[in-house]
Amino acid sequence: MTEATQTRYRVGGMDCASCATKIDTAVRRIPGVEDVSISVTAGTMTVRHGNGSDLNALEKKVTGLGYTVHPLAAKGAKPTHAHEYDIDDHPGCGQADHDHAGHDHAGHDHSAHGKHGRAAAKVEVLHAHDNAPPTGPWWQSNKARMAIASGVALVVAYVGSRFAPAIEPYIFIAAMLIGLLPIARRAFMAAFAGTPFSIEMLMTIAAVGAVIINAGEEAATVVFLFLVGELLEGVAAGKARASIQSLTTLVPKTAFLEEHGEIDEVPAEGLEVGNVILVRPGDRVPADGVILSGESSLDEAPVTGESTPVRKGIDAKVFAGTVNGEAALRVLVTAAAFDNTIARVVRLVEEAQESRAPMERFIDRFSRYYTPGVVAVAALVAIVPPMLFGGLWSEWIYKGLAILLIGCPCALVISTPAAIAASLSAGARRGLLLKGGAVLEALGKINVVAFDKTGTLTEGKPRVTDVISFGSDEADILRYAAALERGSSHPLAAAVVAKAVADELKIPAAADAKAIGGKGLTATVDGVAVFFGSPQAVEDYAPVSIEQKQRVSALNDDGKTVSVLVVGGILAGAIAMRDEARPDAEAGLNALADSGVRIIMLTGDNDRTAQAIGKQLAIEVRAELMPQDKQRIVGELKAQGLVVAKVGDGINDAPALAAADVGIAMGGGTDVALETADAAILHSRIGDIAKMIGLSKRTMGNIRQNITIALGLKAVFLVTTIAGITGLWPAILADTGATVLVTMNALRLLRPIH
Repeated sequence: MTEATQTRYRVGGMDCASCATKIDTAVRRIPGVEDVSISVTAGTMTVRHGNGSDLNALEKKVTGLGYTVHPLAAKGAKPTHAHEYDIDDHPGCGQADHDHAGHDHAGHDHSAHGKHGRAAAKVEVLHAHDNAPPTGPWWQSNKARMAIASGVALVVAYVGSRFAPAIEPYIFIAAMLIGLLPIARRAFMAAFAGTPFSIEMLMTIAAVGAVIINAGEEAATVVFLFLVGELLEGVAAGKARASIQSLTTLVPKTAFLEEHGEIDEVPAEGLEVGNVILVRPGDRVPADGVILSGESSLDEAPVTGESTPVRKGIDAKVFAGTVNGEAALRVLVTAAAFDNTIARVVRLVEEAQESRAPMERFIDRFSRYYTPGVVAVAALVAIVPPMLFGGLWSEWIYKGLAILLIGCPCALVISTPAAIAASLSAGARRGLLLKGGAVLEALGKINVVAFDKTGTLTEGKPRVTDVISFGSDEADILRYAAALERGSSHPLAAAVVAKAVADELKIPAAADAKAIGGKGLTATVDGVAVFFGSPQAVEDYAPVSIEQKQRVSALNDDGKTVSVLVVGGILAGAIAMRDEARPDAEAGLNALADSGVRIIMLTGDNDRTAQAIGKQLAIEVRAELMPQDKQRIVGELKAQGLVVAKVGDGINDAPALAAADVGIAMGGGTDVALETADAAILHSRIGDIAKMIGLSKRTMGNIRQNITIALGLKAVFLVTTIAGITGLWPAILADTGATVLVTMNALRLLRPIH
């Protein structure tokens, strides 16, 4: 048994779901092909096949159907003129618990990021292939040339028929054949590949039938209108496709590389992890990285949807494609061009578009029976009245041919994928990443959202909340505490030092520093003995009054970790720290609650700390949970008939994320988040959960509108055609018009998400 591999292709000219169906059917008939996934909007196809499969035959089969096909480069290949991006395995980051004496950090969630292998995928932006994502004027495409040629031939036929009426039928037949021959060729290739009832076959039958009943002028006109309709489909589909692929153009072509004390301008795609680059004011950041020096405001709207510039300094992460503000930055590159945030977003959306939603699969199954049914109805309309009721053959055959055109399924089958593709693209441009139409559809049904605490509802790092004075100056309390903690990497120690730096305090040097196991730190600062550590150990260093104990206990009851400071044998003060709620958490949770969604916190943190945050955010709390407990609770909620979304960091919450109907990871730029969950929020905003759900509801409403348009127009023209009010021209206009209307309606979803 040979091992299956995956090959990805860029397919040009594939502008509707019926195109994808023909390609899917044909490729699945190739020996060795196990599975096929196609994205119309992305213009990609992923084929899972055995190692011995004849890929040349596969490509020839797709080309024979009238499409262009280009394999995407293999894993590890360097980018070419087609700008390919590869997502490779690479280590994540690690964060371990620290046994820092004197600090009660049992109430803080900790997580570890390991190395996560990922299947490589290419994202290619083609430059000069016909029918590829359009980069030039629409009139330069093959579809435009065919439509123009057919239109010119039709005009010539009309003019010629005025000067030579005797040969009028032949002139129009010739004009018709100019447009019909390519259509007929694709129709027969599709029939041989397993799709006999294609739109091209219906068009061919209708045009030939019209000629037989001496309606050559109408046949030529219908063929021209059909080609115009295909062109409009291509233009509309190109807009949806370009909406996400345009992200790749945000990354600048060049970067300023700092090497051996010199600055050189180099191609951005050649940057490697570990390079140091200079980003000038006003320039776009050419790579993901970490700021080494400098402080500036960055406009992250193109990548994360953040509406206002974000102030960033040393050690802050920056994303490729964002715009530097007023100051120069030195940035350490952390991801190569094929592995940056934008490349990952594009790859994720393209793969998501290959995943069909339940609604889309239903419409696809329906259309498989719908089209043969239309052919049968058209045949009955053409045959039954003349045979049984004495109707004119020419009149009823004409009506039957019109019904063939009315019944073309293009508008129906594109109604769902067009809306889903537009939504996935709109979400990605605003930092809302969803892994496919099934996830998008499920989000709209969510009625319970379970949140992790640390790093999700909170910022994931403690901050100093209170500096309590027991007789000393608050600034001196911070100075002395920071002096002892400056050498530690523990998050609580970092919080004390960060507060002192933020208050622009001068931190003195500490001599003879010593850690006292389970108690805290001692040192000599400014010639005075200082202790900073646990309130439980403070009485070994200084007397404590009942009132002082009550102050510390009250802080603990608020879920805060408290360390006390003793200076020269006297209790000087205390510093309280807590992992605070995100600034947008309350508003984001209120938005969910207002929409009727139940919210709950599931955390491994201690109950005291969790209840304090829960009270602040007005959220139901379940604390001191192991990963399996979170998974069990999600299962219990689902057993009650609820549709559950779990929001977390994608690591400690992995079992619960997998158990939920929809798992949502915060901080979607990491490997762990993208791999673990069904969806990810790039900018880690709680309010984006409600936006995701809102986007899903808008999308499903749009799909219902599209189906109504598609079937409603067909029903109207079916009745008017049988009644003799409309004919071939209105029939093809109805099909073309419905397809364009459905596509343009779907593109409304690309508008900003509120």
